[in-house]
Amino acid sequence: MILAVLIGLWITGLTVVTQFGGWLIDQFLLLTGLDRLVWLWPVATVGLVALAGTPTLLLALLPRSRTVRTVGQIWLAATLAFGALSLPRALPPVQHEAYLATLAGVAGLAMLLAHRLVGRRVVPSDPGDGSNRSRAARPTPVTLLGLAGGLALLLPWVWVGALGGLLETLLAALAATAVGGLAAALLPAAFWSRFASGTPPRPGRLVLVGGLVAGVALLLLGAGVGQSGAQLPLLLTLPPAGFALAALAAAARRTATGGAAAAAWLVGLSVFGPLAWTDPEEVGLVLAGTRETSFWVAVAAGAGFAVAAVLAVAYGVTLARPQGARPGRAVAGVAAATLLVTTGVVAVGLGQPGLHGERLFVVLREQADLSGVPATTGRAGRDDRATEVYQRLVETAERTQADLRRELRRFRLDHTPYYLVNAIEVDGGPLVRTWLADRPEVDRVLVSQRVRPLPVPAPVTQGDAPAPRGADWNVRLIGADRVWSELGVTGAGVTVGSSDSGVDGGHPALAAGFRGGDDSWFDPWNATSTPSDRGGHGTHTLGSAVGRDGVGVAPGAAWTGCVNLDRNLGNPALYLDCLQFMLAPFPPGGDPLTDGRPQRAPDILTNSWGCPELEGCDPGALRPATAALAAAGILVVFAAGNTGPRCRSIEDSPAFHPDVLTVGAVDRQRRVTDFSSRGPAPGGGAKPDLVAPGADVLSAMPGGGYGVLSGTSMATPQVAGVAALMWSANPALIGDLPQTRRILTATASPVPVSGESCGDEAHVVGAGLVDAYAAVRAAQG
Repeated sequence: MILAVLIGLWITGLTVVTQFGGWLIDQFLLLTGLDRLVWLWPVATVGLVALAGTPTLLLALLPRSRTVRTVGQIWLAATLAFGALSLPRALPPVQHEAYLATLAGVAGLAMLLAHRLVGRRVVPSDPGDGSNRSRAARPTPVTLLGLAGGLALLLPWVWVGALGGLLETLLAALAATAVGGLAAALLPAAFWSRFASGTPPRPGRLVLVGGLVAGVALLLLGAGVGQSGAQLPLLLTLPPAGFALAALAAAARRTATGGAAAAAWLVGLSVFGPLAWTDPEEVGLVLAGTRETSFWVAVAAGAGFAVAAVLAVAYGVTLARPQGARPGRAVAGVAAATLLVTTGVVAVGLGQPGLHGERLFVVLREQADLSGVPATTGRAGRDDRATEVYQRLVETAERTQADLRRELRRFRLDHTPYYLVNAIEVDGGPLVRTWLADRPEVDRVLVSQRVRPLPVPAPVTQGDAPAPRGADWNVRLIGADRVWSELGVTGAGVTVGSSDSGVDGGHPALAAGFRGGDDSWFDPWNATSTPSDRGGHGTHTLGSAVGRDGVGVAPGAAWTGCVNLDRNLGNPALYLDCLQFMLAPFPPGGDPLTDGRPQRAPDILTNSWGCPELEGCDPGALRPATAALAAAGILVVFAAGNTGPRCRSIEDSPAFHPDVLTVGAVDRQRRVTDFSSRGPAPGGGAKPDLVAPGADVLSAMPGGGYGVLSGTSMATPQVAGVAALMWSANPALIGDLPQTRRILTATASPVPVSGESCGDEAHVVGAGLVDAYAAVRAAQG
């Protein structure tokens, strides 16, 4: 028995370490921009099965005690089941429906095998195995108590989580049902009888010892269910549920039925929570902000652990007494009905009702032909170019999307057409995706990631740094303060557009610069009518471009804003919502394809975001958008990314596109920061184009305060601000993107690169550190 305890501790520690370790490796790869290791989970699975399966096999064969051998047999079966359930994790998290379908199939097969093998292997059949067919049509009290326990464990997920799409939810239910059946097959009544044998019967021993053994088995099952971290809560909630199952098994021995069904309900509903009410792509460090998805998953897991502990104690005290009465059907039925009603009330009231699944981003084959658009410059020339580009884009979209839109309306599939990229976002799952991919006008279909709602909005991120006293260090480093004082240029007459988490329009450093009108703010996320920001990232970046009081490079420039990154996770459609608004702003409630006003387009766009594969983009998803903006004479500036110092780490669209100005980061000592992404870009292109201060940059934060942040996100708006100073000093340069790029790169100051070059120093620092004073002087000349 001591050997069994040691092996149980070994299995527990090994399972927890491999699951948390594997998840952390996944998160590290994601945050650093490295490719996902497809072999990671299969290798970890094989390793755990080998390291845990070998001692359990010995435990199942060698001891003289039949009870100890039974323990080994159950743990061995659970280890093998874990191995089978874990293999579908080789599928990428974005293919969640495919994962759930595969999990359901694997769990169903494992359940059938367990029924055939485990029941025979442990001991002969027992009256408590639920085989009393005369009562099968009528739920027993034990079954009802198992249902009640499962609903209690599901309740925290209903409160804090949100369902995905319809097919996703149905597949999650199917997978959870199969896993629940597998748990019942692995823990048959014959297994429980080993711990209750004796005269008189010892149900207390069954609960304590049998609960421990079952807890280890359920730990292994939970470790195999869910991907990308969604399995971690089950490591906390399922083991204590083993004691509740033991108490139900004790009651089932007296009622002679219902134990297997109770186990299936309790485990199945426990598994259904994280499978259906969370998106595995959101359970990670990418959304690690205050009270984000990971926080609420931790809350649900903690609540689930508490519920499981209460169930174990309550069921153990009331059901596992030597002379205990049989549980009453009325009491059990009332408990199950009460929890069922409570779950429904919480789902509709405190929860986030509705389906919030992913959508599909359908890219059409034909993209607008923008060749021959006159390269006119200056204010009037730029406006004419933008109008010509807008008209060509809309004409192409209306003509080529007509048949597809008609079919989507016929099938009542909700959809949103786009023109900047000739594409349509469609509500649909794998079947719709297959149908769309086969249509002749469709080039490819991508998954458009949608974050699920949170139970409580994250608090507004506010700064805690003191207000600046004059131009801050980064503004002085690039010489912007000299442009104001010596050249008298502040950016007046130029408009900078920001697509980000939003903007605090009432901030003292930004309020006076808002362009105003009914077409200077758009929020496709929350439909706010005035500039606002909860995350702070957008306020900070725009402040570095046009903020007053010493934080912004071009404090005299005007600005417009759009929300495309409300929770640090977007998708190609949301990014296009804002980029289209920047090309042709429209009033609230307007149709981008008919109500756009290209004459009101901002001159320069600052973009401190990227669209990786996780969010649904492939390398070419937004390529037509940046090409169209460039054709319209709008200067587009993008952050290189924060996955350095690895070479070839500029890999998220649109940062590597040739028609955008890509910006890396340096610190106070003019040294390239470790986090600044390096080139070369995919295809061998030279990126970044420039670097700017990006370490410990002070700027505006929501609520009127200030904060210090680091990243290429902070460097990017400063280059946009320098371009605004140039165009303000010489309005004839407006829309002249080649000449503006030449001046910026020709006047940049050298940045030392020591010990790394990525094949060429330009792949680390581009042309060098942007020099506002030299660039504006050159623009004037």
